[in-house]
Amino acid sequence: MGSTKFGNFEDFCRDTTLPVCNVLSETHNQDGDWGGCKLRGIALPGEDRYLGNLGSILLAGVAIFVTIYLILRSERKRAAVGRREMQVFLVGYLLVSIAEIFSVGEFPLNDQVRVVFSAIHIGAIAATTWLLFINGIVGYQLMDDGTLLSLALTIGSALAWLIGVGYIALDTGYQWTTQWQGSLEPPNRSIALYVTYLLMPLVWAVFYVVLELVLVIKVLGETRPLLFLGAAVLAFALGQIFNFVVSPYICNGTTGAIDGSLFQTFFTLLSVTLVWFFWSSITEDDWPMQVQPYP
Repeated sequence: MGSTKFGNFEDFCRDTTLPVCNVLSETHNQDGDWGGCKLRGIALPGEDRYLGNLGSILLAGVAIFVTIYLILRSERKRAAVGRREMQVFLVGYLLVSIAEIFSVGEFPLNDQVRVVFSAIHIGAIAATTWLLFINGIVGYQLMDDGTLLSLALTIGSALAWLIGVGYIALDTGYQWTTQWQGSLEPPNRSIALYVTYLLMPLVWAVFYVVLELVLVIKVLGETRPLLFLGAAVLAFALGQIFNFVVSPYICNGTTGAIDGSLFQTFFTLLSVTLVWFFWSSITEDDWPMQVQPYP
């Protein structure tokens, strides 16, 4: 793969704001040899101090409150299939949103601290998309949902993704070992992060959609819930387009005030919310009340 761009992050970091760029930059921020439009944001008191991506920070804050509300709302759906697993997925997205404030949101943090938040952000993305895939499997009732075994497998596997991918990011940023030596230099190649942070989350999301399409159409025989699922897919796709395609044009057009990561944060929040409504639309809120026969 030496002659291909597979595994290279140089172009991505040039065009948009990603948590992985904090790991791959020698200064452990969004600045690097990749060039491109510099996201400046709002000037702060002091020399060359900026609060970048304020919009993403605020939207990530909104995402935290929305996610907590959805977790609590899920608790009321006592008879819903996969209720606990859906709550675990939402907790994963909650962690993504918290970490995003300090990674994609450019606070004037210590460089070493920023690497930690970025690693958590990267690992949480990998774990949360895995949890989405698990939620797609849960609907088929291969084992009883909400049981100790189901939750142990769900949470345990997600933690494995979080810790494993998070460690790769930390080792890459801090260079504890020579395993990913050279990733901090152009073209910033990291096959491990490219696969676990970019490719596998997309694979898990696609698998989830396919599983849910089969479940709704073939098993449940319904079509209306697909409106929520289709809207969630569209919102997710728009977020990726804004982040990876449109971002440099937004950054240059606003002289570094915002870039596509702002819209990616918004559309991801919208997509997660629509996934919840899709799940809610194919589950019961409560157990049906038994009708007492007349004496």
